[in-house]
Amino acid sequence: RWSPSLCPHLTTVSRAGTNKRMLSSLVRSAAGKRTIVRSFSDASHKPVIDLHGLSARYANATYVAASKAGVLDKVEQELLSIQETAQKSEPFARFLENPLISREDKVAQVEDMLKGKTSPTTLNLMTTLAGNARLMEIDKIASNFSELMKAKRGEVEATITSAEPLTKAQTDAVSKAMKTQVGEGKKVMLNTKVDPSIIGGLQVQIGDQFLDLSVASRIDSISRTPV
Repeated sequence: RWSPSLCPHLTTVSRAGTNKRMLSSLVRSAAGKRTIVRSFSDASHKPVIDLHGLSARYANATYVAASKAGVLDKVEQELLSIQETAQKSEPFARFLENPLISREDKVAQVEDMLKGKTSPTTLNLMTTLAGNARLMEIDKIASNFSELMKAKRGEVEATITSAEPLTKAQTDAVSKAMKTQVGEGKKVMLNTKVDPSIIGGLQVQIGDQFLDLSVASRIDSISRTPV
């Protein structure tokens, strides 16, 4: 808080060489505190999980920018839409991958396609990718961004594979059991698959953890046991 009574002291400080150094030190200290405040502010926008790799770096940077702009959900939907278009539209996929189109032309075409139709954050990502000849990475970047968003929402993906379709009662029972494994505050996003080759039982995938309780696995284990 500013006080007029401090004026004489500041005048004295400004006249003395030693005190000038003290004032300079105080200024640097204050600047350091501002840097710390900014770093804490930036930390509040960081993803809650760490992903690594080229596509993850783009996804992480886009997440931070979208968080600061308050458009995380919007950017997620835009990236998923671009990803879906690239998967379904062969001409668009060829455009993304074509190395014969100059970087400048790709930037111009991306701006023409997306400007005014997407958020500035998504447009900036796409033009940056075009300028760096990395547009073909958008599929992985979109998936990485979606993974970051799921972690933010506390969603944990789980996949149950069974030999026959599960009944609703069985699915509900499995989902309830899953919730006890993922921790409080987490949401289980349950997917079910049918694979007759496992014969019976279940295969369970939770995040990067895999548990094989299938009959086929038991048979294989028995067949490997020395007689």
